Amino acid sequence: MDAEGFGELLQQAEQLAAETEAVSELPHVERNLQEIQQAGERLRSRTLTRTSQDTADVKASILLGSRGLDVFHISQRLESLSAATTFEPLEPVKDTDIQGFLKNERDNALLSAIEESRRRTFLLAEEYHRESMLVQWEQVKQRVLHTLLGAGEDALDFSQDVEPSYVREVTALGRSVLDNVEVAYGRQIYIFNEKIVNGHIHPNLGDLCTSVAESLDDKNVSDMWLMVKQMTDVLLVPAKDTLKSRTSVEMQVAFVRQALSFLENSYKNYTMMTVFGNLHQAQLGGVPGTYQLVRSFLNIKLPGPLPGMQDGEIEGHPVWAVIYYCLRCGDLNAAMQVVNRVQHQLGDFKIWFQEYMNSPDRRLSPASENKLRLHYRRVLRNCADPYKRAVYCLIGKCDIADNHGDVADKTEDYLWLKLNQVCFDDDGSSSPQDRLTLPQLQKQLLEDYGESHFSATQQPFLYFQVLFLTAQFEAAVAFLFRVERLRSHAVHVALVLYELRLLLKSSGQSAQLLSQEPGDPPMVRRLNFIRLLMLYTRKFESTDPREALQYFYFLRNEKDSQGENMFMRCISELVIESREFDMLLGRLEKDGSRKPGVIDKFAGDTRAIISKVALEAENKGLFEEAVKLYELAKNPDKVFELMNRLLSPVIAQVSAPQSNKERLKSTAVAIAERYRSQGIAGEKSAESTFYLLLDLMTFFDEYHAGHVDRAYDVMERLKLLPLGQDSVEERVAAFRNFSDEVRHNLSEVLLATMNILFTQHKRLKGAPAGTPGRPQRAMEDRDTQLRSQARALITFAGMIPYNMAGDTNARLVQMELLMN
Repeated sequence: MDAEGFGELLQQAEQLAAETEAVSELPHVERNLQEIQQAGERLRSRTLTRTSQDTADVKASILLGSRGLDVFHISQRLESLSAATTFEPLEPVKDTDIQGFLKNERDNALLSAIEESRRRTFLLAEEYHRESMLVQWEQVKQRVLHTLLGAGEDALDFSQDVEPSYVREVTALGRSVLDNVEVAYGRQIYIFNEKIVNGHIHPNLGDLCTSVAESLDDKNVSDMWLMVKQMTDVLLVPAKDTLKSRTSVEMQVAFVRQALSFLENSYKNYTMMTVFGNLHQAQLGGVPGTYQLVRSFLNIKLPGPLPGMQDGEIEGHPVWAVIYYCLRCGDLNAAMQVVNRVQHQLGDFKIWFQEYMNSPDRRLSPASENKLRLHYRRVLRNCADPYKRAVYCLIGKCDIADNHGDVADKTEDYLWLKLNQVCFDDDGSSSPQDRLTLPQLQKQLLEDYGESHFSATQQPFLYFQVLFLTAQFEAAVAFLFRVERLRSHAVHVALVLYELRLLLKSSGQSAQLLSQEPGDPPMVRRLNFIRLLMLYTRKFESTDPREALQYFYFLRNEKDSQGENMFMRCISELVIESREFDMLLGRLEKDGSRKPGVIDKFAGDTRAIISKVALEAENKGLFEEAVKLYELAKNPDKVFELMNRLLSPVIAQVSAPQSNKERLKSTAVAIAERYRSQGIAGEKSAESTFYLLLDLMTFFDEYHAGHVDRAYDVMERLKLLPLGQDSVEERVAAFRNFSDEVRHNLSEVLLATMNILFTQHKRLKGAPAGTPGRPQRAMEDRDTQLRSQARALITFAGMIPYNMAGDTNARLVQMELLMN
């Protein structure tokens, strides 16, 4: 820098010093550069010694102050708040201050009451929350349980047993997963329900299911249904519940009699088939009857003489063998015919057998029974003739430990022998080795022997027969249900028992498939009927909801643990899972009438069921489906409420083909047209909100399409925002009546309206200065009006008691400034 530059700088410094000296208010300070540096260091060190808390307070003040919050005022309010977590008693006063003492006691009493009320409120809220959680968990638990199979500890048995392959032809068309057996059963269930729904006489479900067995051409299934029909053909004993009826002596006697009749008829048919299949060896002849049939059968079974046979022969066959097989075929008269022919060889047996025949309950008198048992123990226990021992044990019901394996070499023979030995009266005259009760026999077969003894996995029908013929219906059904290829048979056997009121059901829905309940007799088992049906229908309820509905109709009188009707609950879950709303519940036609659905056949009050399904859909968050269902149930209040909830988030979005907004818009417009044409009205607030949201959707559609003038006209007609200073107060007062669905969109509405005003302002400014059509004066008035409207919007945004999103106010002010 040259000398001239330094001279100019010196002149400016002297001028500045002269001006400073002229100011008398400020003290004159003379410091050199070193002193100034030291003073600066002191100030810097003082700043650095601030605590971290002070620094944090400064940063917080800067941050919150930039957002328009009064930090000082907020700090004062926070300091005034009490940090106490509970209401505390006031400090006691001196005993001499009576006024202070009474005031303190009164305040303490009030505070104690408030604290107690607070404590109770929290306890009640916790209890309600706990109950709600338990109900939800119970529902989840039921859904989990219904996806599992089993009956007891071996419920999840994943062993790979070798079973024969049963390939069935799937006859159901389309997407059905039902096989031909399930379709055949489903058709009979449909017929059965049709008769009931139409008020006809209840058909016999057992007969309908038996017709299915006949069409399948499967002997095992046919025999099973013949057995089910035979065992259920008993007179019901009047009782308050099924348990008392099932455990009554009369009912158990009837079950044993029916089981013996079935086994005897089956064996007689087997005998006839054997004889007619070997006519040459059988040498059938003589007077037709059981005796000649047994004689011919023995020609095949016992072709030669057997060692150890006693009391001679009749027509070349051992006497006791002929008597035994006559009894096995259930023909006592044929057995008596043999006894009469050889009575001189049998001693007192004829007398005992005549008494046995003439007894209505197939039981000797105590005196005769004791004589026969004494004779058996003394003479026959170690007898070499197995048929003689078997006949004496049958007639006298004695020596129950002897299984008579030489004679009863098949499971059916063993079962027939043991059922004949079952006693029902407890007169105390029988010793334990001579007394067999039905519960004892049931325990022996179900628990002592069990599935492994009978090779149940290889012969499921045999084990089912063993349990069913001993009146263990529930255990039999539960076992058969675990065999997947036979599951449909098990379910329909259970339905037959249920309709005949012979099925013992579990009292709790969460019970296992087969369970015992406290207070029940030892060998009584209960079947979880609800779970059984729901497990069965789980396979096809999503693809064949009509068929599933037929099965759910059986649950119309059942309730779950919360007391809810199981039929309605299952329908609700079925509709939501399958999404077949129109088919199951019906649909609305264009004229507002309702086209009936499948459910109309089964329920008189369909509105209650539809409302239940709608509520379930709403709770699951399926709001669009719930809207349709509430409209079906003629509940416009819920329709408006849910549509408002659906429309609120989308009205400000840009429309696009096949978008959520377009779908909801078409639904809302259809509802609005339908309700307006039919004069249907709902709750006033929800209805007005619905129509306002529809109008706002129209406003945003015009705005996004660039039709600002049309959008302005819509907003002007809605009278939602003030478009003049004189209407600000009125609009602020009206804002308090708007619902949250409208308030949530206020930021977007304000910004869109301000954008419209700004666009009109720019267009006005870009127009020529003046034309004959639009004089300069009119353009200036319009510009003034636009700026006034913009100021009104900002005033409105500042006055309403609502915190709008983020930078809404800043953007509004920015656009208003640009217009000015």
